[in-house]
Amino acid sequence: MPKQTFFNLPDEKRNTIINAAVNEFMEYGLDNASTNRIVANSGISKGSFYQYFEDKQDVFMYLLTVLEQEKVQYFKGKHPPSMNMDTFGYFRWMIKEGMQFNSAYPHLVQAISRVMFGEGLYYKNFNHVRERSTLGLQAMIQQAIQNGEVDPSVDVDLAVMIIETWSNAISSYILNEGMKQKDIMKWVRSAKTQERIDKMLYVMEYGLRKTESEFTSDMKERT
Repeated sequence: MPKQTFFNLPDEKRNTIINAAVNEFMEYGLDNASTNRIVANSGISKGSFYQYFEDKQDVFMYLLTVLEQEKVQYFKGKHPPSMNMDTFGYFRWMIKEGMQFNSAYPHLVQAISRVMFGEGLYYKNFNHVRERSTLGLQAMIQQAIQNGEVDPSVDVDLAVMIIETWSNAISSYILNEGMKQKDIMKWVRSAKTQERIDKMLYVMEYGLRKTESEFTSDMKERT
């Protein structure tokens, strides 16, 4: 975490440093990020940088904290449109709200996504971050099984891994496409993009194979 000297800075100067770090990680990731470039783009000396942070990873960890705090505040006032939603309906709502949040902080989210998923650190060095997500998904799948919405023979841990991977892929796709737009918030909220998200979530929920009755009927016609 940053040293107190960083928090003593005026808001404008703190934001300049953070924005420089976000742009650096977004373009180069963590491994190839340059402290020298962050310093140059912040308009501070290298000595000042080390008065604020231990190293570039310290900066990145702070960005994770900032993102988490913003996300907590964002979801604090959000509620599902219906109390009678099934598990997949609730998950779909969470994903869409997450897309809305991501579109409000596109550069920060893209910088963190590049490091966490592009460099694979989410699966290597940030188990404490992943663990909270995993526990939430496990509870969701177990509740869906109890509700009769998911096959009870499904391996919960395997289902969590698939949902986690699928969700990250959808988020990355929407974020990357959104960054090409002039107004990412407007683009994410558009009917066309929302339909696109629905279609991707449909494949995740129902898979690719036809229903058993359709599949059986189709096989009979072939024989």
